Amino acid sequence: MAIRISRRSALILLFLSSCGIGSRSMQGIQLTIGTVSYGATNSPKRYDRFQRYLAEKLQAVVQFEPAFNERKALERLKSQAWSLVFAPPGLAAIAMTQYQYTPLFPLIGVNNLRSVLIVQKDSSHSDLQSLAGKRLAIGQPGSATGYYFPIFNLYGLTLKELFVTPTPKAVLEAVAQGQADAGAVSLEEFNLYKAQLSPAEFRILYNDPHKVPAGVVLVSPSVDRTLQESVRKVLSETPSVIAEEAGFVPTGSIPDYQYMISVVDRVRSIFPADRDEGTALLAQKPVRLFTSGNQTAPQVVSPSPESRTASPASEAPASEPVASPTANSSPYPGSP
Repeated sequence: MAIRISRRSALILLFLSSCGIGSRSMQGIQLTIGTVSYGATNSPKRYDRFQRYLAEKLQAVVQFEPAFNERKALERLKSQAWSLVFAPPGLAAIAMTQYQYTPLFPLIGVNNLRSVLIVQKDSSHSDLQSLAGKRLAIGQPGSATGYYFPIFNLYGLTLKELFVTPTPKAVLEAVAQGQADAGAVSLEEFNLYKAQLSPAEFRILYNDPHKVPAGVVLVSPSVDRTLQESVRKVLSETPSVIAEEAGFVPTGSIPDYQYMISVVDRVRSIFPADRDEGTALLAQKPVRLFTSGNQTAPQVVSPSPESRTASPASEAPASEPVASPTANSSPYPGSP
């Protein structure tokens, strides 16, 4: 009897051990998906089927962790807390160049996404230079259209105040309520939110001629190289319905980020408010958008030899749209 119990116990232990191995295998891979939600309640649901698909194919525990805005997202990127990131263009540029994230696939984006400066319809402002000494509502550091492009375009000016808002909609609200004289958002966001703020009426003061690249799906350098390739393969085979729901293109090419990165780098060098040591710059009054003793317009690499760079406020505004960036160049580290 004692022998039978021992054998039975051994069999039970062997069974539990084998189950444990499977359990550890499942729990050994843990991935966290990150993105910017702006507090949207439907954001997690959008990724539900993709999250389950990824967990099943990789036999992994997959979590979804949205950040409220770009500033919160920058903190997660810096700590490499996100394994996969559905990154809008401003965050993607920083993640690739500063934190060595690797681009995998493009996000579904709006063609010809642009940064615009908006004012109230009856505003007397006529050009960028007229904003000198005025209050500007901007997005969070990390936003391409709400932060980097407007600061670059207004380089050389001294503003009365930067009104930093948590979301793009809040930029328009600040202008509508008279808290800011002008605001920076994307053209897409402007068209989306302006009707929601009726009876307030707006007009576009400045439409940046440069196309902002679509966002990208990024993988963290903290993810094992072999696992990175598995993730890439699984994502490339994602059913079209699930991929569209999650908002990425598994058959698409990585957009050219050369110009986007050059703008981000230039803004970070002259107004490093998106760095921990430079956050106080956002609260200073007045706000000088130039380096000490230098108000010369910054130079960045143009997206194509024949195209013009966006003209900062210290020069005449650019009026001609430029050619779209070339999708084949790979100026960032880790690109395929």
